[in-house]
Amino acid sequence: MQKNQNSIDTDNFLKSLGLPSVRVHHSFNHFDFTRPSRRILVIGPMGSGKTEFSAGVWRDSKVAMGKSERIKNSTTTMGADRREVFFIRSILDAGRFPDYPEDALAYRGGYERCGDNIAHIKDSFELEKIISEHPETGTWIIDEASFYDERLVYVMRNESRKRGLLFIFPTLILNFRRDIFNSTASLLLETATDVFPLTAYCEHPDCIDDSFYTYRYYQIDGLECPALYFDPLIVIGGDRQKKGSVEPNYCTRCDRHHYLPGKEYTYFTLKPLGEEASKGNIMPLKDELQAIKNSMEQSQLFHHLHNRYAHDPEQKINLNALKVKFIAEKALIYLFVEQNLVTEELLLSLVENLDLDRHYMEKTLLDNKRPVKLAQKMFTGIY
Repeated sequence: MQKNQNSIDTDNFLKSLGLPSVRVHHSFNHFDFTRPSRRILVIGPMGSGKTEFSAGVWRDSKVAMGKSERIKNSTTTMGADRREVFFIRSILDAGRFPDYPEDALAYRGGYERCGDNIAHIKDSFELEKIISEHPETGTWIIDEASFYDERLVYVMRNESRKRGLLFIFPTLILNFRRDIFNSTASLLLETATDVFPLTAYCEHPDCIDDSFYTYRYYQIDGLECPALYFDPLIVIGGDRQKKGSVEPNYCTRCDRHHYLPGKEYTYFTLKPLGEEASKGNIMPLKDELQAIKNSMEQSQLFHHLHNRYAHDPEQKINLNALKVKFIAEKALIYLFVEQNLVTEELLLSLVENLDLDRHYMEKTLLDNKRPVKLAQKMFTGIY
């Protein structure tokens, strides 16, 4: 493969120092604020340094701001100077770093103080308002952009094209299921001009391979319990180690150590039961949810996981997924929120008749933007 001029020049420089010919990798460059209209995706699993990349851009901007008026002319389009950086974080993420200052661009291991150039927003309309209030700002870092509505992508694309604004998106593209996170993530991939993929070491104690995937698990009685495939897509909580069944933990894992039990069950069994319920045949779904809640060993989920994992020592850890509480609640939420196979009326009825945990479901439905009030008794009849 022919080397580009940059590689040739670097190789020649190393030779001039008396070093032997070696494989020259791309250098780690300071950020380029002169190029307008870029939309930069910074992708990788949790812990790969996406937000730390943003902190590096912030630090570079402070150096670049000390340069001359001539440099300003090369970094400014229509009054917006790309050396002026503003950091945006989701309002859902406001409690993630409780021990840091309110104006902190925080990441694992440190933070940068952003002063007035930081805000928490809930949607694309709030982003639009903040951009209009800061016409001098040319670079916008949108942390976890996949968490927002799809409209946000087009707001940013249009501002980028119109005024040369530069956007950086440190975000998860794959969720814990190793699927594209959502339609917003798909649009970010579609409209990006640059992509910086980051990896991390696999966080399994016996592995040092590159990791690309975010892994979700619960810690029950000191055991690692992998999240089932139909675990709720969004679970909002702080950035700390958790115990119990309410909030999961996250780490980054390689393909071999990324455990994801229940995917086949979801499509072979759970979703077809939801489809039957949507046609009016409710009892098979109700019976499965009741078995999961009250007699797990009688459920189709239990038999599926045992048949698949019980005889494989390396995969037996997947059975720990059954130790987590609220599995019936999660299955019902999956069918209601993501598959739209369960109506709100049926949801309310099943919660009532199966005595599912209302507090857990209310919070999770709210986190996943399908709020339903479950606190009161709704039905007395049984389907």
